[in-house]
Amino acid sequence: MYIKAYNIEITGIVQAVGFRPYVYNLAKKYKLKGYVKNNSKGVNIYLKGSEYNISQFVNTIKTSPPPLSAITSISILSAPIKNYSTFTIDKSEKSSSEITLISPDIGLCDDCIKDIENPSNIRFSYAFTNCTNCGPRFSIIHSLPYDRNNTSMKEFEMCDNCLKEYNTPTNRRFHSEANNCKKCGPLLQIFDNQKKLLKYDYPIDFTIAQLLQGKIFAIKGLTGFHLVCNGEDAVAIQTLRERKNRPYKPFAIMVKGLEDVKKYCFVNEREAEALISKEKPIVILKQKENCALHDEISPKQNTIGVMLPSTPIQQMLFNSKINVLIMTSANLSGLPLEYENHNAFNNLCHIADFFLLHDRDILIPLDDSIVHVVNDDIIVIRRARGYVPLPFPFKTDIDIFSAGPQMKNTFSFTKNNYIFTSEYIGDLNNFQCQNKYNTIVSHFKKLFKFAPSVIAHDFHPACYTTYYAENIENILKLQIQHHHAHIASCMIENGIFEKVIGVAYDGTGLGYDNTIWGGEFLLSTYESFERIGYLNTVKLPGGDNAIKEPWKMAVSYIYSSYENEEEAKETSYMLFGEKAVLLFNVIKNYNKFMYTSSIGRFFDAAAAIVGINEISSYEGQASSELQALINCFSNASYKYLIKINDDKYIIETNLIIKELIKDKLKNVPPEIMSIKFHNSIINFTAEVCGLISASKKIYKVALSGGVFQNSYLLENLSKKLKEQNLKVYYNKLYPCNDGGISLGQTVIANYLALK
Repeated sequence: MYIKAYNIEITGIVQAVGFRPYVYNLAKKYKLKGYVKNNSKGVNIYLKGSEYNISQFVNTIKTSPPPLSAITSISILSAPIKNYSTFTIDKSEKSSSEITLISPDIGLCDDCIKDIENPSNIRFSYAFTNCTNCGPRFSIIHSLPYDRNNTSMKEFEMCDNCLKEYNTPTNRRFHSEANNCKKCGPLLQIFDNQKKLLKYDYPIDFTIAQLLQGKIFAIKGLTGFHLVCNGEDAVAIQTLRERKNRPYKPFAIMVKGLEDVKKYCFVNEREAEALISKEKPIVILKQKENCALHDEISPKQNTIGVMLPSTPIQQMLFNSKINVLIMTSANLSGLPLEYENHNAFNNLCHIADFFLLHDRDILIPLDDSIVHVVNDDIIVIRRARGYVPLPFPFKTDIDIFSAGPQMKNTFSFTKNNYIFTSEYIGDLNNFQCQNKYNTIVSHFKKLFKFAPSVIAHDFHPACYTTYYAENIENILKLQIQHHHAHIASCMIENGIFEKVIGVAYDGTGLGYDNTIWGGEFLLSTYESFERIGYLNTVKLPGGDNAIKEPWKMAVSYIYSSYENEEEAKETSYMLFGEKAVLLFNVIKNYNKFMYTSSIGRFFDAAAAIVGINEISSYEGQASSELQALINCFSNASYKYLIKINDDKYIIETNLIIKELIKDKLKNVPPEIMSIKFHNSIINFTAEVCGLISASKKIYKVALSGGVFQNSYLLENLSKKLKEQNLKVYYNKLYPCNDGGISLGQTVIANYLALK
């Protein structure tokens, strides 16, 4: 038999996914000698054996890799024949310049569920059960390569049994770096909200009993804390709302299995696929009418966020008496997710009655990811646990850092022909969130060893990320307009490299004319854009206060919509009383208010006029409540006018506002007003896109911006554009909201830096 030897380098998601054990067993199967080891690029394999067997080995890796892996390249080079008599897993090696791709944290697998539910198994009811197919990954890594000593599992020395599993090739925990059991791994403890340790042999049983009595828990999970209460206890839910100062924003719920979800919600095949996926995100689902869920869970909404257990702790909380749990991120309003025991005690003690903690450090916190299904596409709304740090392939020779937006922040950077995007960080409006941003940037820098030569940031000078960028010396700084970044994120995700009609619909973004944009039509490439259309501008009374008080936007639109000033003032009074008259006079006489073309503010005004929301307690409340009114299909809409001024298409909204008010004064049902309003936006958007397409001979439309989280709008606008023979693209893997901005900034910066 003719013996050959090869050195094989495999890159991609090949660490923390059982790749080395897989290679080991495959080499044994094909009677090959040599070794496999992790390095900073991925996995390195030396093989010695027959040409045929090596060929079969490589072909099997290509066609049937481990289920959690994602191979991006396989390099095979001839090598000298060395004196190996067996096949081994060797010690990992480090490289200062190369990186490997890291697996996200993976939801609990079926085999591990069987382990924790089997009384004869050593991991029966063990809260940290995992294997090579599931469990912690990114959240516990502090450096590469992915070895136990480079994770927060370093503090837990494996017992003899776990070590035997770790060293047994046929065991699914073979070289599982987070392997542990009750004897040697992390443990649960119960504390009250006075930081007193409560000694219970079975903390999960105590937790279940207290949840059934209406108590609220702060539970430390895989990637951060959740606030948890019984989802069938209306008093407990209301208590949680009061303590958390969260009067209306919907809570997510958790149920045990897919069949349980179907008791409360409509679930199609794609939604079911998302629910049971290894990412285990929150999935936004349509509630069934008259289902058993309390209205307090998702007030004034017809949808609800649902997830299945992703960790052993969550799996074990469900028994015959627990059917639904409120499972919401544990943080104070506007502050970062809690993930450290000490800070959780200090910040959550007035909310939680008890704390269910463990002693394994979370090195990087991640919120639950959120998705929904539109047009049969699974669309990411919040990208975090289960998705981060999976990168986006992007060829570039430039090292770029993109600081991201102010709201729903993520940042991105380039490394080894990838764009890496951070998890959802949140709004950078206070010191605590800014400090979290700095910490996560530092963690990524340490982990991925990136040193940018270009930094991209938002055009708005008051953004924290602009401040962050400006304070980095000796680096090229590039300002990126907010809505251009939105469209670029959609373009690159969909592989578009020619000019598109970009429709950027959101709430806020500073434009080049010093107005607040948000209802924009852009002729866009990566290098540049032309603002070719927009909603007519109105005054933004009180700045950010107008965002929190939609009635103020309604008065501003009324002021702008009526030629007769007295009629406008009287209409404002009829709808909103004396406060509207006072504001009306301020709008009339104060000339320093900024102007806005934001369709988000247009939605706010409509919601206030319809009468469903005058004051918002969370971002997007007014528009989401307006969408939730839609309970049937209708083609009815309001009139509008499209003007052409200096080759720009300007959508005049005054007719829509006037007809909306007429319907309100005639007591037309709010659900009819809502669907007519939505249809008006769909109609004028499609018409403007058609006009631009006919004029400019461009037939691709990219839709991006937070307003396209509105599933009715996205679904029906897509349909209408396709009827005009236009090709429609929108974000799927990355959020259409500001969570996708840093991706767009990165791509634009790459092209600008090359000029």
